[in-house]
Amino acid sequence: MWSYLVRRIFQALFTLLIITVLCFLLTRFSGDPLAQYATNPRMSAADKEALIERLGLNDPLHVQYFKWLGLAVQGNLGNSFFAKQPVSEMIMQRLPNTLILMLTAEFFTILFALILGIISAVKQYSFIDNLITMFSFIGFSVPIFFSALGLMLIFAVQFKAWGWPYLPTGAAVWNKSDPVEYIRNLILPVSALVLVSTAGYSRFVRTSILEVLGLDYIRTARAKGLHDRAVLFKHALRNAALPLVTIVGLDIPFLLGGAIVTESIYSWPGMGRLFWEYAQRSDYPVVLGVLLVISTAVVFLTIVTDVIYTFVDPRIKLG
Repeated sequence: MWSYLVRRIFQALFTLLIITVLCFLLTRFSGDPLAQYATNPRMSAADKEALIERLGLNDPLHVQYFKWLGLAVQGNLGNSFFAKQPVSEMIMQRLPNTLILMLTAEFFTILFALILGIISAVKQYSFIDNLITMFSFIGFSVPIFFSALGLMLIFAVQFKAWGWPYLPTGAAVWNKSDPVEYIRNLILPVSALVLVSTAGYSRFVRTSILEVLGLDYIRTARAKGLHDRAVLFKHALRNAALPLVTIVGLDIPFLLGGAIVTESIYSWPGMGRLFWEYAQRSDYPVVLGVLLVISTAVVFLTIVTDVIYTFVDPRIKLG
């Protein structure tokens, strides 16, 4: 296993190098960070030249890239052009909020998906299976912004109009030292993410379980007189979980990037909103910093997922 891990780590480092080159070029060509100064009458041509010199934008692209990469390896992601703050500090300020939001949503998504997927597979073609299938299709069809706005309309606007206890419509102004207020602001964005994600996960779980239930060893277990519950949870679910581990393992790194639409609608101060706000300004140090964090997580958590396979199914050997 150790030789496998060493080989994969070297592959991961090379992959990250390619990713950083592509991300750097795409962000640099996507917009001009000085465009907002073009119509500023108080900024002269000399001022603009001095700003370009200070930001290092007059260097050749490859020089800019290697300067940025050298600092990034040391943990220095540069400074934001507009916030005038270190990018690493800006990311660390937003990262806890994103992790809380996304991991909470992922936990409930997996929980509800397993429950709905198992019920749907066991009760195949029944009324409840058709009901869950209908829910899944609706979840697939409804865009996340529609779900988020719909939840806001019902549980915030209408509940307040009816005099019922209502939930906050956004986290723009809140007391972050109050855990109860924090949780209240968390409920709606988590619900919006869970509604959409559970639809896809539950169908995936249903398909995996149905595929495993049709295998020979499941028939053998039933022929030996094992109870259906033991067959399902002891034998079928463990093997059906392998594809789910893959999906979750690939999804978790992207949780660091946050949910741009959901965070924007609910004013949640997370990584997705940070990326979107500064991408519109072509503030590429911030954009590159967020992309580097996400890319690193994706590459290395893929290796972690491969290792988890060996614990879920001992028949899998790494080598």
